[in-house]
Amino acid sequence: MGKPHSPGPALLFTGILYSENECFEKTKKTLLDLFGPSLMETSPVNWDHSDYYKEELGSPIKRIFIFFGNLINHEDIVDIKLKTNSIEDSLSVDGKRRVNIDPGYLTLANVVLATTKGYSHRLYLGKGIYGEVSLLYREKDRTFVPNIFTYSDYQEKNCIDMFLKARGFLKLKK
Repeated sequence: MGKPHSPGPALLFTGILYSENECFEKTKKTLLDLFGPSLMETSPVNWDHSDYYKEELGSPIKRIFIFFGNLINHEDIVDIKLKTNSIEDSLSVDGKRRVNIDPGYLTLANVVLATTKGYSHRLYLGKGIYGEVSLLYREKDRTFVPNIFTYSDYQEKNCIDMFLKARGFLKLKK
Protein backbone atom coordinates (compact mmCIF):
# COMPACT_ATOMS: atom_id res chain seq x y z
CA MET A 1 0.00 0.00 0.00
CA GLY A 2 1.32 3.43 -0.92
CA LYS A 3 1.60 6.13 1.70
CA PRO A 4 0.25 9.62 1.03
CA HIS A 5 2.96 12.20 0.48
CA SER A 6 3.30 15.74 -0.77
CA PRO A 7 4.24 16.11 -4.43
CA GLY A 8 6.64 18.93 -3.54
CA PRO A 9 6.46 22.57 -4.52
CA ALA A 10 5.52 23.93 -7.92
CA LEU A 11 6.35 27.06 -9.88
CA LEU A 12 3.38 29.44 -10.15
CA PHE A 13 2.75 31.25 -13.42
CA THR A 14 0.02 33.34 -14.98
CA GLY A 15 -0.87 33.67 -18.64
CA ILE A 16 -2.38 37.11 -19.15
CA LEU A 17 -4.48 38.29 -22.10
CA TYR A 18 -5.14 42.03 -22.49
CA SER A 19 -5.38 44.81 -25.05
CA GLU A 20 -4.80 47.92 -22.89
CA ASN A 21 -1.26 48.42 -21.55
CA GLU A 22 -2.50 50.43 -18.55
CA CYS A 23 -4.77 47.58 -17.50
CA PHE A 24 -1.90 45.09 -17.87
CA GLU A 25 0.37 47.24 -15.69
CA LYS A 26 -2.28 47.38 -12.94
CA THR A 27 -2.74 43.62 -13.22
CA LYS A 28 0.99 42.95 -13.07
CA LYS A 29 1.47 45.15 -9.99
CA THR A 30 -1.39 43.40 -8.18
CA LEU A 31 -0.06 39.95 -9.08
CA LEU A 32 3.45 40.80 -7.90
CA ASP A 33 2.06 42.23 -4.65
CA LEU A 34 0.07 39.01 -4.07
CA PHE A 35 2.45 36.32 -5.26
CA GLY A 36 5.92 37.79 -4.91
CA PRO A 37 8.67 38.75 -7.30
CA SER A 38 8.81 37.73 -10.93
CA LEU A 39 11.28 35.00 -11.81
CA MET A 40 10.69 35.29 -15.54
CA GLU A 41 8.41 37.35 -17.76
CA THR A 42 7.86 36.98 -21.48
CA SER A 43 7.61 39.84 -23.93
CA PRO A 44 4.10 40.63 -25.12
CA VAL A 45 3.04 38.75 -28.25
CA ASN A 46 -0.05 39.19 -30.36
CA TRP A 47 -2.66 36.57 -29.50
CA ASP A 48 -4.96 35.62 -32.36
CA HIS A 49 -5.88 32.03 -31.56
CA SER A 50 -9.58 32.78 -31.13
CA ASP A 51 -12.15 35.57 -31.29
CA TYR A 52 -13.56 34.39 -27.94
CA TYR A 53 -12.11 37.29 -25.91
CA LYS A 54 -12.21 40.03 -28.57
CA GLU A 55 -15.57 41.56 -27.59
CA GLU A 56 -14.60 41.72 -23.91
CA LEU A 57 -10.92 42.62 -24.05
CA GLY A 58 -10.79 44.64 -27.25
CA SER A 59 -8.22 44.29 -29.99
CA PRO A 60 -5.45 43.57 -30.69
CA ILE A 61 -5.09 41.08 -27.83
CA LYS A 62 -1.64 40.50 -26.39
CA ARG A 63 -0.37 37.67 -24.20
CA ILE A 64 2.30 37.73 -21.51
CA PHE A 65 3.39 35.00 -19.12
CA ILE A 66 4.76 35.80 -15.68
CA PHE A 67 6.51 33.12 -13.62
CA PHE A 68 6.86 33.86 -9.91
CA GLY A 69 9.93 33.18 -7.81
CA ASN A 70 8.05 31.90 -4.77
CA LEU A 71 7.16 28.22 -5.02
CA ILE A 72 3.64 27.07 -4.13
CA ASN A 73 1.94 23.91 -2.94
CA HIS A 74 -0.22 22.33 -5.64
CA GLU A 75 -3.43 22.82 -3.64
CA ASP A 76 -2.77 26.59 -3.43
CA ILE A 77 -3.84 26.93 -7.06
CA VAL A 78 -7.52 26.86 -6.01
CA ASP A 79 -7.26 30.03 -3.90
CA ILE A 80 -4.91 31.60 -6.45
CA LYS A 81 -7.51 31.13 -9.20
CA LEU A 82 -10.17 32.71 -6.98
CA LYS A 83 -7.85 35.68 -6.38
CA THR A 84 -7.12 36.13 -10.09
CA ASN A 85 -10.86 36.03 -10.80
CA SER A 86 -11.27 38.83 -8.23
CA ILE A 87 -8.59 40.87 -9.98
CA GLU A 88 -10.39 40.41 -13.30
CA ASP A 89 -13.67 41.54 -11.68
CA SER A 90 -12.06 44.59 -10.06
CA LEU A 91 -10.74 45.78 -13.43
CA SER A 92 -13.97 45.08 -15.35
CA VAL A 93 -15.95 47.91 -16.90
CA ASP A 94 -19.70 47.61 -17.51
CA GLY A 95 -19.54 43.89 -16.79
CA LYS A 96 -16.79 43.26 -19.34
CA ARG A 97 -13.35 42.03 -18.39
CA ARG A 98 -10.41 44.06 -19.54
CA VAL A 99 -7.93 41.34 -18.67
CA ASN A 100 -7.98 37.54 -18.60
CA ILE A 101 -5.65 35.91 -16.06
CA ASP A 102 -5.03 32.18 -16.30
CA PRO A 103 -2.99 30.91 -13.36
CA GLY A 104 -1.27 27.59 -13.43
CA TYR A 105 1.69 25.76 -12.03
CA LEU A 106 4.65 23.96 -13.48
CA THR A 107 6.28 20.87 -11.99
CA LEU A 108 9.12 18.79 -13.34
CA ALA A 109 6.43 16.45 -14.73
CA ASN A 110 3.71 18.73 -16.11
CA VAL A 111 2.01 22.08 -16.62
CA VAL A 112 -1.39 22.45 -14.92
CA LEU A 113 -3.93 25.21 -15.60
CA ALA A 114 -6.69 26.25 -13.19
CA THR A 115 -10.15 26.98 -14.56
CA THR A 116 -13.75 27.42 -13.47
CA LYS A 117 -15.00 25.37 -16.42
CA GLY A 118 -15.52 21.68 -15.79
CA TYR A 119 -15.18 19.21 -18.65
CA SER A 120 -14.55 15.48 -18.93
CA HIS A 121 -10.76 15.91 -18.96
CA ARG A 122 -10.59 18.26 -15.95
CA LEU A 123 -10.38 17.24 -12.30
CA TYR A 124 -12.36 19.06 -9.65
CA LEU A 125 -10.01 20.63 -7.11
CA GLY A 126 -12.51 22.35 -4.81
CA LYS A 127 -14.28 25.71 -4.37
CA GLY A 128 -15.56 25.63 -7.96
CA ILE A 129 -12.08 25.25 -9.49
CA TYR A 130 -10.87 22.54 -11.85
CA GLY A 131 -7.37 21.56 -12.93
CA GLU A 132 -6.21 20.59 -16.41
CA VAL A 133 -2.90 18.96 -17.23
CA SER A 134 -2.03 20.88 -20.38
CA LEU A 135 1.53 19.72 -20.98
CA LEU A 136 3.31 16.54 -19.90
CA TYR A 137 7.07 16.28 -19.64
CA ARG A 138 8.43 13.40 -21.69
CA GLU A 139 11.79 12.43 -20.21
CA LYS A 140 13.08 10.49 -23.22
CA ASP A 141 12.57 13.52 -25.52
CA ARG A 142 13.37 16.11 -22.83
CA THR A 143 10.39 18.21 -23.81
CA PHE A 144 6.79 18.95 -22.96
CA VAL A 145 4.06 17.38 -25.07
CA PRO A 146 0.41 18.45 -25.24
CA ASN A 147 -2.60 16.30 -24.57
CA ILE A 148 -5.58 16.22 -26.94
CA PHE A 149 -7.33 19.11 -25.15
CA THR A 150 -4.33 21.47 -24.83
CA TYR A 151 -4.97 25.00 -26.10
CA SER A 152 -3.31 25.63 -29.47
CA ASP A 153 -1.05 28.43 -28.21
CA TYR A 154 0.35 26.16 -25.47
CA GLN A 155 1.33 23.68 -28.21
CA GLU A 156 3.52 26.16 -30.10
CA LYS A 157 7.28 25.70 -30.01
CA ASN A 158 7.98 29.10 -28.44
CA CYS A 159 5.53 28.35 -25.63
CA ILE A 160 6.98 24.89 -24.99
CA ASP A 161 10.49 26.37 -25.03
CA MET A 162 9.37 28.95 -22.44
CA PHE A 163 8.05 26.20 -20.16
CA LEU A 164 11.28 24.23 -20.62
CA LYS A 165 13.27 27.29 -19.55
CA ALA A 166 11.01 27.75 -16.51
CA ARG A 167 11.41 24.04 -15.74
CA GLY A 168 15.17 24.61 -15.65
CA PHE A 169 14.65 27.34 -13.03
CA LEU A 170 12.44 25.01 -10.99
CA LYS A 171 15.10 22.29 -11.09
CA LEU A 172 17.61 24.74 -9.61
CA LYS A 173 15.17 25.76 -6.85
CA LYS A 174 14.41 22.18 -5.71
